[in-house]
Amino acid sequence: MAMTPLEYISQERFQGFKPGFDRIHALLDGLGHPERKLRYVHVAGTNGKGSTSACIASVLREAGYRVGLYTSPYVICWNERIQVDGQYIPDADFAEAVEAIQPVADSMEDAPSQFELETALAFWYFVRRGCEIAVMEVGMGGAWDATNVIPAPEAAVLCAIALDHTAVLGKTVAEIASVKSGIIKSGCDVISYGNEPEAEAVIAEKCREQGCRLFLPDFSQLTLLEQELDALRFSYGRYPELTLPLVGSYQPKNAALAITAIEVLRTRGYRISDEAVVSGLKSVRWPGRFELLRRDPVFILDGSHNPQGMEATVESLKAHFPGKKLWFLMGVMADKDVHGIARLLGPLAAGFAAVEPPNPRAMKPQELATLLRTDTGAEAQAFDSIEAGADWVLRQAGKDGICAALGSLYFSAQVREAVRGSTL
Repeated sequence: MAMTPLEYISQERFQGFKPGFDRIHALLDGLGHPERKLRYVHVAGTNGKGSTSACIASVLREAGYRVGLYTSPYVICWNERIQVDGQYIPDADFAEAVEAIQPVADSMEDAPSQFELETALAFWYFVRRGCEIAVMEVGMGGAWDATNVIPAPEAAVLCAIALDHTAVLGKTVAEIASVKSGIIKSGCDVISYGNEPEAEAVIAEKCREQGCRLFLPDFSQLTLLEQELDALRFSYGRYPELTLPLVGSYQPKNAALAITAIEVLRTRGYRISDEAVVSGLKSVRWPGRFELLRRDPVFILDGSHNPQGMEATVESLKAHFPGKKLWFLMGVMADKDVHGIARLLGPLAAGFAAVEPPNPRAMKPQELATLLRTDTGAEAQAFDSIEAGADWVLRQAGKDGICAALGSLYFSAQVREAVRGSTL
């Protein structure tokens, strides 16, 4: 039986991290270099990349541009990683893209990585669909990421930077910022979140080296007006009221960063009205980020997977549920700062269900449960399946309780299915 498109790009020979640009250049050469036929917004950082990318793409779409959006990892299905005008790549188009790239990949002595294949597929598809601009989220890092084969983007957007992937990117915030600022190229404008002085010094120096203008959002002009479980309202700068269906307390800052990027694009000739900003933010969709799955009991799904991201999630949980204890469904990658995550969650925890996300790097449930018990003093049980863990926390919470699934985006689709399919 022939392989499906997803089975083809997921083959063992394409797995693993492979540094360097030789393979992605070979792929793109075989495809006629589609990456040279597009304009870009390039988005890097540790936390908030996906939400910020989705906000920018949604506003550009509302402004009338045909917009490609490339993100990772997926939450619901693989197709969501490559979107045009908010629509996931259809299965038929995915198959056509793989058919185009397969002979090139099969002819390469040094097999490309799956991420390189996916990135090349995105470029090919965006050109095929006539995209005027593509919002490209970096997979990991920046300087040596496969997405960084693009020419100078219209805007290089650097989201919040913190310690993550330290074995690959560096042991300090400055080292990580140096790698991530590798997306800055002469001729682009740079928009930076501005959260860490150590990171900002590195980014500012990179901008000076490349002769790039640097812009930062002014968070002093940001005011949260109302926060509900399915939407929030805030004001920013000259926008007296904006509605965003992304409800984590950290999301207004991501939106402010996106608005700053949009205003920079205006200076480069893009026609984007204030109405497009308002409607674009109101219509943005980004699953797995403080997403409400049900109300009785409340069940929140959030993909936070490092201490900085988890700190923002904890602040959101405290804001929505002051003084409440929560039942957590936890699945994490073994290479994350799990002790740091546990310390943040401990004060909020009624108990934990430890499960294993579908990823080779995932920490085993029994090991995670032991760590959570030791670090938090709360009850923690290991489960063989995500469904069993979700069922347990729902039962423990009862109708009026609160549950949250945290620690990884990789188990989001299964968590969603388990919660929505529950009869409790």
